[in-house]
Amino acid sequence: MAADPESSGGPPPLRRRAAPCVLLLRHPPHFTLIDRPLPDGFRFLKPWESPLPFDDFLASDDVRSAEAILTSQGVPVTADMLRRLPAVRLVLTTSAGLNHIDLAECRRRGVAVAGAGEVYSEEVADLAIGLLIDVLRKVSAGDRYVRRGSWSGEGEFALGSKLGGKRAGVVGLGRIGLEVAKRLEAFGCTVSYNSRKKKPYVLYPFYSDVRELATNCDVLVICCGLNEQTHHMINREVLLALGKEGVIVNIGRGSIIDEKEMVQLLVQGELGGAGLDVFENEPKVPEELLALDNVVLSPHTAVFTTESLSELCNLVVGNLEAFFSDKPLLSPVLDE
Repeated sequence: MAADPESSGGPPPLRRRAAPCVLLLRHPPHFTLIDRPLPDGFRFLKPWESPLPFDDFLASDDVRSAEAILTSQGVPVTADMLRRLPAVRLVLTTSAGLNHIDLAECRRRGVAVAGAGEVYSEEVADLAIGLLIDVLRKVSAGDRYVRRGSWSGEGEFALGSKLGGKRAGVVGLGRIGLEVAKRLEAFGCTVSYNSRKKKPYVLYPFYSDVRELATNCDVLVICCGLNEQTHHMINREVLLALGKEGVIVNIGRGSIIDEKEMVQLLVQGELGGAGLDVFENEPKVPEELLALDNVVLSPHTAVFTTESLSELCNLVVGNLEAFFSDKPLLSPVLDE
């Protein structure tokens, strides 16, 4: 008969920690799109597989043991949700924005928050410049012109405008905004910016008032996050200041722009054009925009490249493994 390790003075047997419970608020499309399985070593709770209504699912004993929440834009992490899940110590989001998370409540409860870090910055900046070039050079409009046979029947296509030499304003000079500014400079644009505060480490001219920035620009690129201060920050006055030849590009959040006013000004010819990856009521897009050749529309896909999704999945797994190993998060959301 084998000796008892404790009675014989040997080391005690290892007691393995149960796999941490992670609540998924929605099916994680990032893993699915690149055909990557969820990581081993965690127990994922999936409300869409439960017959219970979502509120009842949250109230179940199994879910109340969840120690982490993995979310993305679409399903908010509210103060009420955190109150109902007292074991949660980490909120991890795959979204570039944070407006779907009650950050103040997370801080109050001592819940750590991890975001997407710099994973998306280059891809989003690339699309911003792509939308801008498309609007100025009428790439999508020209494509439609050729496809419907207008080239042979109507002759030469309308003139476009070059990007080089444009006065470009970046609204929100964070990770993505800096990448956008770098690309605009490479195309020969003069860059200035608006942000919550002046950045001491950049030389671009700073405008504390976004309307004043628009007055001195040919192009505005919206890169800031959505919050109470930035909701409808780009209003009618800002758009009119941008002017009849001005172009606005939005790769931030739809509600940063007063969409109704923007549509009206585009239809009336009081705004030169728009490149939009985001909208106020996605996936609904104002019908008036569909008929405008000076508007380019994209279905909120700025972050969706094979490369960025692969890097994001690595980041999600790395953050989970780090947190539950008592190591620093790879992409913590820090207080400013």
